[in-house]
Amino acid sequence: MKMLMALLCAVLLLTGCARPPDARPQAWLKPGVRVMLPAPGISPPFSQQQLLTGSFKGRQQSLLVLLNADAQQITLAGLSSLGIRLFRVTYNQQGIHTEQSLVLPEMPPASQVLADIMLSRWPLAVWQQQLPPGWTLKDRGDRRQLRDAEGELITEIRYLQRGSQRLPVSVQQFAFGYQITIQDLNAS
Repeated sequence: MKMLMALLCAVLLLTGCARPPDARPQAWLKPGVRVMLPAPGISPPFSQQQLLTGSFKGRQQSLLVLLNADAQQITLAGLSSLGIRLFRVTYNQQGIHTEQSLVLPEMPPASQVLADIMLSRWPLAVWQQQLPPGWTLKDRGDRRQLRDAEGELITEIRYLQRGSQRLPVSVQQFAFGYQITIQDLNAS
């Protein structure tokens, strides 16, 4: 479980809590390149239960998460296999608030976990405004690809079309060497 928490964003660091209250949090795209997260609201709202399975350095771990997003905020709660809440992350206009039920020293910064979620769910136009000059984020069929200014593939997200919903099923982060497989538990 601890490995997956670390895996969600690998060995990433984030700026601390000493930021101005109106500044949005930042996350790493690749070593040496940070980006400000888009605003937390999204429409239409969604709520999902997911099983995340992460792979990093030959190790694999799974974690159950509850994900809720609406026009005001995004909330992510991680649960143990017994249903005990391990952490809860809320991102709204006031910033990111994290609650940990257990001490998990390998837990990545909340903004890194949110960056992967938002990269897979938020509209391209919202992200284009946040990316560094020369970086691109494009949808190509069942994939979304983030490339740096040199055209190198940094992150690739794969999707499954279920009715009118386009659901992320995996996030491959090449710059930090991890992969997250997402199983939607809401499916009938």
